[in-house]
Amino acid sequence: MSTPPNAPAQSLARGVAGAALLHIERAHTGAQSWRGVHTWIQAATRDDISAGDDAGLYFGAPAISFILHAAQVGHAHRYDTAAIDGSVIRLAERRLTHATARIDRGEAATFAEYDVFYGLTGIAALLLRYIPDADVLPSILSHLVRLTQTADDGLPGWWVCHGPAPASPTPGGHANFGMAHGITGVLALLSMASRDGIAVDGQADAIQRVCDWLDQWRQDGETGPWWPQWITRSELETGRVLQKEPLRPSWCYSTPGIARALQLAGIALHDTARQHMAEHAMAACLADPTQLGHLTEPGLCHGVAGVYQTAWRASRDALGPGITARLPTLAILLNKHDVAERYYDGSLLDGSAGLALAVHTSAYDTPPHSGWDTCLLIT
Repeated sequence: MSTPPNAPAQSLARGVAGAALLHIERAHTGAQSWRGVHTWIQAATRDDISAGDDAGLYFGAPAISFILHAAQVGHAHRYDTAAIDGSVIRLAERRLTHATARIDRGEAATFAEYDVFYGLTGIAALLLRYIPDADVLPSILSHLVRLTQTADDGLPGWWVCHGPAPASPTPGGHANFGMAHGITGVLALLSMASRDGIAVDGQADAIQRVCDWLDQWRQDGETGPWWPQWITRSELETGRVLQKEPLRPSWCYSTPGIARALQLAGIALHDTARQHMAEHAMAACLADPTQLGHLTEPGLCHGVAGVYQTAWRASRDALGPGITARLPTLAILLNKHDVAERYYDGSLLDGSAGLALAVHTSAYDTPPHSGWDTCLLIT
């Protein structure tokens, strides 16, 4: 398996670091040797590890910390993580200082401040799972609570000043709904922290506030509830969504990821009605052949691997059988991609490493030993 030639080795998304997670998970189950894992980790750390402003869960020191901790599960002394964890904590403190100053100045946010890839939500997910006693974690949670509040200009606190992508301009900025870059990633993180008994002042109110926002913008279609990918300034002002129907189901932007975040919120708030609603939304999406027909990619971000892993995690917490009943169909789609000749590349987020990890979950039907899917905010 090879990764994209131009991808930085320490990239969780496209580089050696992300591909190493597959070998780590296989080693945990005895399917390969730890010596082979060490070769992958050496390759991921061959260059100076970045702890600069471009670093986050998916790149640099946090990414390396993540894979080392994933390898440590059940064997605490396999790697010494003290130095890299210290770099992550100092990075988190610096990023938090900049984010707080940005809010105090009344400026709009950017994805890089709070999202799972490079922002505080992703860094907090790493801390929550592997370094939960880090002093900076409650401060990050407090910042994310503040982010859920309405800003002085009347816009949501997570409103960003830029478009979701260069090809999708949104004059005046937008509010993003996705797990990868939007408010549902924050919702999932706050909910998981609450579930784990880690909470700060206002955290439950923040979870409820985001749930209320998602309730406001939920679209109830013939095939079940769905949410827009984002809303623009004009949509916010009119209260009308221009997106006409649910798009491709995915972890990153669509109903599966959003529904999982809402399910986690229901669990955190002990709100079984909300949990039932979220699970119904996911099951209905996965039962819709039109939506499943758009699943043409193999990967975790936009493809069937991410949908399967998200649904599998949701099924473990579900109050009813609806999501579990859809897993066999998703597994068939997984295996069709798995035997195809065209693997795209060996990367985690969009390529065959992520696909193979989801296939591994399907085959073993047990939680990943390494906890690799923590980087998706679904567990």
